[in-house]
Formats: sequence, C-alpha cells, structure tokens
Amino acid sequence: MIAIVDYGRGNLWSVQNGFAYVGTQVQVSSDPEVIRRAEAVVFPGVGAFRDCMQNLAERGLDQAIREVIQADRPVLAICVGMQALLSESEEFGTTPGLGIFAGQVRRFPEAVPAASPRLKVPHMGCNQLHQQRTCPLLSGIPDGAFTYFVHSYYAVPQADDVVVARTDYGVEFASVLWRENLYATQFHPEKSQAWGLRILQNFVALSQGKTPCT
Repeated sequence: MIAIVDYGRGNLWSVQNGFAYVGTQVQVSSDPEVIRRAEAVVFPGVGAFRDCMQNLAERGLDQAIREVIQADRPVLAICVGMQALLSESEEFGTTPGLGIFAGQVRRFPEAVPAASPRLKVPHMGCNQLHQQRTCPLLSGIPDGAFTYFVHSYYAVPQADDVVVARTDYGVEFASVLWRENLYATQFHPEKSQAWGLRILQNFVALSQGKTPCT
C-alpha cells in the first residue's frame, strides 16, 4: 500500500487522483502509524515551509517520515515536500527542515543580473528538466521534458551527487533529487500530464520492488 501523508497542507486529492489514473489505489492518512506501516510513502506539499514543518511536528509525522526513509522503503516527496527534506529554509526567517539532505531552501530573486526581463515569482507553469544522470524515477522520461511547477523557493543541496535534474528559471535549480530509496521533485507530477503520469507509474513500480520499464 502507498500512503499519502496528510499534514493539513498539500495537494492531496490531485495526487490521489493521479495514482488512480495510473491504476493504483493509495491511502491518504494523517496517522503516523499508517505512514510507518506503508510499503511506500508520498510526501506532497503546497504553501509555506514553516506551516509544513509545524503541522508535521504537531502530528508526529516528521518522525514517521524519517523512519520510513531509514527503513529503505520508497518515498516520493513533491514540491514543499521536497524542500522540507533539506536542513532549513529562509522563508519567513530561518526554519529548520527534516535535514535528510544537507542544504538550504532559498527564494527566487525578483530579477537576475544576466537577464533583462523581470522574473515573475512564483515560478508557475511548465518548464524543462535537464537530466544530470539516470534515475529510475525518470525512466522513459526524455531529457528536456516539460513538467509543471508552482513555487517561490527552490532547494540548494550541498551535495551535487543527489541532484538528478536541474531546471533554469533565471537561476538554475535542482528540480529532482535522489538518494537510494528517496526521490523528490520540485515540480508536480500529478499536474504534468503524460510525463508526470509516467513518473507516478515509475514510483508504483519502485514501491513493488520492480525496475520501471524504459
């Protein structure tokens, strides 16, 4: 069973519908014990980083997520869920994250010296994934594929070897992270049409101990 973490913030129903579209039933739960028992976990997120961390802690879900990751079960973190895996965010001052990946979450600048047009923040809409290395979550996804983003902050991990793909929005940022059983996307697979559904299918295969088809 794949469990979707419900911490009071997150695009839960569209994620659930995305998995249903690819033929997989999932369980949405705010119960830490359900998360701990799941074969795989999806950690979605929208909204403010600080609210995310506060709500996780109040429900005991922060520790449950850590335990699932440590147990080597597949975890897919999405958008703010991905950002929460880092050490801290500069949103509303410094807020500690889960610290799974060392690094910081930073806000997009309103303008970039090398670019004349003013950047619109949040970064909203489809943008390309520039793959840095192969990853089973992106099996069958071509380099340069477009996925859907909506965010004002982006992850800056300390280690380059956890970065699978980058995306350019005035600044180049990490859009997919991966280490062992842990996968994270800054974009929303459930809103990324065919390529996004393929990513969800790949995660289902990984949750079943299978290798996604190319």
